[in-house]
Amino acid sequence: MCRAAATDPPSDRGAADASRPLPRTSTRRTVLAGLAATAAVSAAQWSGAQTAAAQQARAASGSGAPLSLTLLGTNGGPAPLATRYGISSALVVDGRTYVVDCGRGAVSQYLRAGLSMPSLTGVFLTHLHSDHVVDYFAFPLLAAGTSGTTGFTTPIDVYGPGPAGIDSTVAVAPGSVPGTAEMTELAARAYAASPTFFMSEHTGSDPMTLLRVHDVLPPSDTGASATHTAPEMAPFTVMEDDHVKVTAVLVPHGAVYPAYAYRFDTAHGSVVFSGDTAPTPNLVTLARHADVLVHEAIYPAALLKLGLPQALIDHILATHTDVADLGRIAAQADVGTLVATHLGPGDPEVVSDATWRRLLRESARRGGFGGPTVLGRDLLHLPVRA
Repeated sequence: MCRAAATDPPSDRGAADASRPLPRTSTRRTVLAGLAATAAVSAAQWSGAQTAAAQQARAASGSGAPLSLTLLGTNGGPAPLATRYGISSALVVDGRTYVVDCGRGAVSQYLRAGLSMPSLTGVFLTHLHSDHVVDYFAFPLLAAGTSGTTGFTTPIDVYGPGPAGIDSTVAVAPGSVPGTAEMTELAARAYAASPTFFMSEHTGSDPMTLLRVHDVLPPSDTGASATHTAPEMAPFTVMEDDHVKVTAVLVPHGAVYPAYAYRFDTAHGSVVFSGDTAPTPNLVTLARHADVLVHEAIYPAALLKLGLPQALIDHILATHTDVADLGRIAAQADVGTLVATHLGPGDPEVVSDATWRRLLRESARRGGFGGPTVLGRDLLHLPVRA
């Protein structure tokens, strides 16, 4: 199979048209591998760059592509940054929008990307770490106080990890650690004042009426548990309708259970989201022949610049994927395009975009991956051509 040479976003060679897919260079679908970016963005420059990115994303969102991906936020880890929003992505399939993870700023970035709130059809949570769920309940909570094009009135489906089956160690939350359904109910209880006040004046609705929450647990025959979090397994179906089929596998992410990678198959192409994961054959199995693989990445050498305790560095190395491994993973899965996101460290003052792009090129070359490589940036819009 003929492949295009590995490439970076052409940001350092001039702006690209984010709404125009790359010409087909093989029998596989390809994804646009270019958008404007800067090598290192100062705090003053960042505001202008984000404004330009938002304008470009809004323009691109109206391109009419039947399948497109927008990276709403690309930061790795809970620590907030001024220069990257929390991890979140939006996949648009035939005008329906599916959000994968809801990190810090996901709602704001969703709107800045030009995505329609009434088009929101589903939310998928890879795991329940704070940096992946902190903005989740903001979607129904804020929409419940609005109407028309600024909110949504048709319930959306939410899919996320079910209960881990372990006890909570949080003093104010004794008992078992909640899964997605119980977490949602607890959030609704915590924020009950707002919709109650709105509803008493007939200006809002109960956020829980806007959600259909599904706890996702792996098939029982996998033998998975909180002490055996990601045994080798075949993908299983999470949901399927006339527009998309979503499958998942368990991935290893330290003590987290369940933690998932998701694959979206459509008539227009296929996109896989790794979630947070150490390298695993499960991900390779899930991503086999996918058009786009959106994979987390860390740069271990740069972690030493952050002044972190060695124990934390060791933990990060054990529970995430070194950018140097991405090319090998993409080659083994035989994907069309590799997109790096959930970048750690995400601060461009610590690791510049130029360095990330060089690391991706080297990873692709050493790993034998010949497809395009794309460095994730907030509001990066990638149409996938059928």
